[in-house]
Amino acid sequence: MSLGRILALLSRHMYLYKRSFARLLEIFYWPFLDLVVWGFITIYLEKVGMSLHGAVSFFLGALILWDVLFRAQQGIAVSFLEEMWARNLMNLFASPLTVGEYLVATMTMSVLKVTAVGGLMMLFAWVFYSYDILQMGFSLLPFVLNLVISGWIIGVLTTSIIMRFGQQAEVLAWGMVFLFQPISCVFYPIEVLPPVLQSIAWMVPPAHIFEGMR
Repeated sequence: MSLGRILALLSRHMYLYKRSFARLLEIFYWPFLDLVVWGFITIYLEKVGMSLHGAVSFFLGALILWDVLFRAQQGIAVSFLEEMWARNLMNLFASPLTVGEYLVATMTMSVLKVTAVGGLMMLFAWVFYSYDILQMGFSLLPFVLNLVISGWIIGVLTTSIIMRFGQQAEVLAWGMVFLFQPISCVFYPIEVLPPVLQSIAWMVPPAHIFEGMR
């Protein structure tokens, strides 16, 4: 495994974002918008007098952690799509680049996205809603690690489906992770699911994270 080839591929994707305002906007606009909308929902629930203990933690904390999973998955899947759109896959794999090096580069890219977007979301949540997710303490580290690895697995699964079915399946790069959202119990406890789905949810690693957060 060559560090030089990994860094070269990583640099190639970094230049895409450096030279494209639209790509940067896509990374930061939607998380900020989600945070604003869910923040207003929590304020509304408090104003109408609904007794929901820890509403801010329920929604804003869950939203921030969900975005970790989403960005980790996108770091794999969208990076692959970038190569498809540029007709660059054949060039990549005609080079000495191995599949392992490609995966390491895209996983590193996903970690950079998670770090950048997660940091901004934590800052916005603290500034606008006085919510500090770091109050979870050291338990936040295994939470994030679990979600990143889960995102990688979903990203590799998404990439394999796109490779099999071609560009007609590219919408899965954004939609695949949402298939797991209902059984990941992001915004509600597992107990609200039907018994059959509860059994499935306990087999999904992210569900344990969101349950532990609550």
